[in-house]
Amino acid sequence: MKSKTLIEKQLKRKTNPELVETIIAAKKAKAWREIAGLISTPRKRHASMNISEIDKKAKQGDIIIIPGKVLSQGEINKKIKIAALNFSEKAREKIIKAGGEAINILQEIKSNPEAKGIKILKWK
Repeated sequence: MKSKTLIEKQLKRKTNPELVETIIAAKKAKAWREIAGLISTPRKRHASMNISEIDKKAKQGDIIIIPGKVLSQGEINKKIKIAALNFSEKAREKIIKAGGEAINILQEIKSNPEAKGIKILKWK
C-alpha cells in the first residue's frame, strides 16, 4: 500500500477536480487508502475492465470497485453494485438493465465510509 505522502505527491499532478476530490476522500478514510493509492497512479495504469470480466469475478449482490473505467464488451447477468472512476455509456446501460447500480467511487466512499463488503478488481 502506498504511503499518504506518496499519494499526496501524485495528487499534485492531477487536474481533474472529480478525481482529486475522490483521492482526497479515499486518503482520509483508512479503509479506502488502497483505492487512493490505485487511483493516484498515472492514468495508463488504471484498470479498464469489460463487464463480462466483472460478471465472471463477482457474485450476486457484491459491491465491486474498479479503479479505472468499465467498458461494455460482453453481458452482465447479476445484480451487482459497481463503483468506478468512469463508465462507457453502453456499460452503464447494461448494468442498470441487469438490475445493478453504476456509481462513481466518491459516492461509494460517502455512503460506505468503512468499506464494508467491497471487492476491488484491478488489472493484472
